[in-house]
Amino acid sequence: MTSHDSCCRICCRGFYSCNWRQPVERKRRHACCWFSVVTLVCLLMLCWMYICLVTFNDREDVNWKAFTILKRWVNWFMVVIIISALLTSYCILLLLFALFQVVLRVPLDLHWVHKIFLILGVIFVVLGIAGISIQWQKEWPTVLLSLQATAPFLQLGAVGALTLLSWFVFCGFHKARSAGSKILIAVVFAVVSAAIFLCPCFIHSPCLIELNELPPKPNLIGHRGAPMLAPENTMMSFTRSVRCNVTAFETDVQLSQDNVPFLMHDNASGFLLRTTDVKKKFPTRTFNHSSNLTWEKLQSLNAGDWFLQTDPFHSVSQLSAEERETAKKQTIPSLRELLDLAQKHNISVIFDLKNNEYMDTVRTVETIQESGIAPGLILWLPPANREYVMEKAPGFIQVYANISAMKEEGGNHLNLKYSALTSATIRELRSTNVSVNLWVVNERWLFSLLWCSGANSVTTNSCHLLQDMNQPDWTLAPRNYKIIWITVDLVSILVMCGLFILQRKRYRLNHTEAGAEKPYPAWNQIDMSPFLSSE
Repeated sequence: MTSHDSCCRICCRGFYSCNWRQPVERKRRHACCWFSVVTLVCLLMLCWMYICLVTFNDREDVNWKAFTILKRWVNWFMVVIIISALLTSYCILLLLFALFQVVLRVPLDLHWVHKIFLILGVIFVVLGIAGISIQWQKEWPTVLLSLQATAPFLQLGAVGALTLLSWFVFCGFHKARSAGSKILIAVVFAVVSAAIFLCPCFIHSPCLIELNELPPKPNLIGHRGAPMLAPENTMMSFTRSVRCNVTAFETDVQLSQDNVPFLMHDNASGFLLRTTDVKKKFPTRTFNHSSNLTWEKLQSLNAGDWFLQTDPFHSVSQLSAEERETAKKQTIPSLRELLDLAQKHNISVIFDLKNNEYMDTVRTVETIQESGIAPGLILWLPPANREYVMEKAPGFIQVYANISAMKEEGGNHLNLKYSALTSATIRELRSTNVSVNLWVVNERWLFSLLWCSGANSVTTNSCHLLQDMNQPDWTLAPRNYKIIWITVDLVSILVMCGLFILQRKRYRLNHTEAGAEKPYPAWNQIDMSPFLSSE
């Protein structure tokens, strides 16, 4: 096998150009442009994959939204993740094979099939970004928030990548013949380098903190119980959350036709379809409001089979045979059942009233008072009819969804989405004895970030995972981070200076031995001819 037909050359050429044989000499069409497209699409896919991973915390919002439209439960977010991962891996491999071809001095000739897949990848990402911007705008703050957790490490990785790429940049700089080209390369490289080296000046992460200043670990509130380990809003789910040492149960309350408060998140059109077997029990009827059914009929529905069949969190495999059998027998619980469990374990209860009507408030307050639970264990969140609640049950702790309403009514408990407050605001509220609960927090990186910020508690689907965390995923003293940042930057600059001097010496040596027109030796040259080939 000749050097021109080495295994590495054949594989690179075969994957990139779909041509396994030695190519005949012919003109390549816009090789440089398509290489640039491959590089840009690869970067675009990596950014999109990052967005998917950091928004994974809120995957159930996407799935639930899709269910309300399609009336069919599918883990659509996981479908998007899988497609994104495949496209990203494909683009990275394509770029790597292209780089190998450049190093091996094999002419680039991107096959039309790859061009189609690249275009489809761009369309997929554009549609994804448009979907977030139109239907899920609240996730963009999550992406920005994630940078507080990842930016210090992204910067260090960028410095390493810049150092490695500098060899190729310096090679192009010395190869450039016109002064204008050299100035352009030098200016662009200097600007990019300065941005990467100095960006820590603008990185402000709450986890850049002295260990002795770290706030206490936030308490855990079970979101509809422990929905990763049992069907949501069932007694099995709340019982499982007790094992996580949650300080409160979070749930949703609705009123049946005969005024019995029961637990169910979905409401309005087809509110029983997702989490019960209502279609099996009443195949010819459609229920669009909790008052359509009596409590007796609601109790007859199965509220556990759906969990085993759809496996919404891919966690059913973690259950024992006995637990699966228990899950299969779950029914819709009443609010009174949950209050009895909370009273038994001295756990607070916080809930939404899905239908903010006066009678819902009255019956819910009456049920709570009839249960005998301590009023201080009730965290009253619904804003409607709050005056009535404060009059009838002054012992309930009033929880607010915005700061202005809380201050106006003299409260000191907040319940907000995790991205609604900055770290500085959370710390300021905590210093004034305001208790801040943030929802819904499922991922370790987000929990770590809010822990460093000083949140008092978080509502979570993954209490069994967060329970085992004894400290945030990472903390670093600001002074130590500054030392690491400056040291890495200085080492990178020294290495790049060494590479530049080495390139310069070799360039002069080549010109001294063979004249200015002699090309670099094969071992010291990235042949740019494939990029310059044109039609």
